[in-house]
Amino acid sequence: MRKMSKQWTVRLGALTLAAALCGTGAVLAAGDENDPLVTLSYLEQTAIPQVVERVERSTADKQRALEKALEEQIEQYRQQTVQGGGAQAGYVLVDLADGQVLHMEVGCEALLRVGGLQVSAADSPALIDLSSGGAVEPGAWLEKNHLYLSTIQGRSLVASGAVKVLVRGSYTVG
Repeated sequence: MRKMSKQWTVRLGALTLAAALCGTGAVLAAGDENDPLVTLSYLEQTAIPQVVERVERSTADKQRALEKALEEQIEQYRQQTVQGGGAQAGYVLVDLADGQVLHMEVGCEALLRVGGLQVSAADSPALIDLSSGGAVEPGAWLEKNHLYLSTIQGRSLVASGAVKVLVRGSYTVG
């Protein structure tokens, strides 16, 4: 029985020694400075170009998405401006039907071109006539081709007949 035990001990020792030698050989064969496992030419010609291509593709996709989002925001701003939801850099031609009301925000300008507009306000002065330099009282009618400025909140213009008015600034039509 002792002989069997000795045999197994020798076999186990030989197996351990062989495993250690194989492991050391694998580590030594992994490459060194003169014979690297991954060559510089592989990195320069294959690996790095693949990584650069993936990064460029990902960046281009992200840039397209951001450009699309920016264009949507610009279009949304333009639509708000045309509808009177925001301040405009230029004048917008607004058509009003009889009885429609143009509510002017502070800083809004109006220039009557066609029809009649009557000023509605709770107190005086209702508007400033920039063309003549005078104040406009509530209930007064606007003169054609005069530029008017709303300097106080709560100023409105009520249309009489078909009206065309140039407006710049924030306003709503009701």
